[in-house]
Amino acid sequence: MLESVKIQKRQSEVRQQLAALVGKDKPDETELRSMSDLDKEYGVLEQRYRAALISEDQERRDAGADLETRSDREWSELVGKFELRQVAFALDEGRALEGATREIVEEMRAKGGYQGIPIPLAALETRAGETVAADVPNPKSIRPIIDRLFPSSVASKLGIQSINIVSGELAFPVATAGAVFGWQANELANVGAASEYQTAERSLNPDHTGGAQMVISRKALKQSGEGLEAAIRRDLNAVIGAELDRVVVNGSGAAGEPLGIIPGAATYGIASTAVGSTATWAAFRAEVVAFMTANAISAASQVNLAFDPTIWAELDEALITGTAVSEWDRLTKHVGTPAISNVIPAETAIMTANVQGVPPGVLGVYGGVDLIRDVYTKAASGALVLTGLVTADFTVPRGLQTRILTGIGEVTP
Repeated sequence: MLESVKIQKRQSEVRQQLAALVGKDKPDETELRSMSDLDKEYGVLEQRYRAALISEDQERRDAGADLETRSDREWSELVGKFELRQVAFALDEGRALEGATREIVEEMRAKGGYQGIPIPLAALETRAGETVAADVPNPKSIRPIIDRLFPSSVASKLGIQSINIVSGELAFPVATAGAVFGWQANELANVGAASEYQTAERSLNPDHTGGAQMVISRKALKQSGEGLEAAIRRDLNAVIGAELDRVVVNGSGAAGEPLGIIPGAATYGIASTAVGSTATWAAFRAEVVAFMTANAISAASQVNLAFDPTIWAELDEALITGTAVSEWDRLTKHVGTPAISNVIPAETAIMTANVQGVPPGVLGVYGGVDLIRDVYTKAASGALVLTGLVTADFTVPRGLQTRILTGIGEVTP
């Protein structure tokens, strides 16, 4: 134990003894003597404490850095050992949680805000080398569960940053006005009028909560064993990820949804251009030039691009006259491979850029997944009904970093 910590403990004891003596209206001579001695001792302890802090400064810094690194590493290791199967049995049979799973649940519950059993989002990720339990004699064999199909994340390919928020509101101040450069008109003139530095704020708020629901039959719980844990984790991860991806692009901002990029273009100050022609590299190049003109990028390769599959088909089909080079080849030569997904509306493309380390959008997820069991709906059949609640919000800090193209593939009459 550090010497300063020992001194602090003794100081605390001295304060308690002094408080008991000071509370007396008529202390006797012995009590007065004790107060005098304790007061002197406290003064000496204070001097020793300051000296100990100075001598232990470097030791504390080293220990603090090690603790911070170790804490992050240990948490990652704990999440890697988290067993969703334990959570399922706890909800279904009341079985007690054990090991790393219990430790993580207790730590997340300590921060509050969960009605059911909290689950860290990282625990829903597919783990490397994950396998499904061997065949189960029934007497027939049950093969590994075949997962549903979900689109890969478009938001991540557009450079959207995902952050985890414990609680409260998170604001992103964005500069809107500032320094102005000017030249002297003559030797004694001022260089220019001073301009006020101004900012506008974009905030993330815990106002949007959604839930992923699934019903697990009693037969599935008894037959699948450990394989069910992997399947549930993959399915929850996929359905939550797909919906968060959708609201980032198409969130209406109503009926509980966050406001996404396309419906919120006017709110976020995002430029939207109606192309009204077939898909060509020239249409995208014009927007790249607009980015460069606004000082957002200095090279076409800094642009992130996403559009729907029909635009890819049109670009790939259109060959430059007299060559085997397609418009798709020209596009990927300059901006790399775009994200292609049906999350993007038809005949629409989104272009983004990370500028000075600022992402084009921020998706905030509050805490982890709050996993709750409905104990009534399926009680007669013994099925397990799970609801995974997720609170999230999305915002675009600076609209200048995003551009929307519409009507790609339309031919203006």
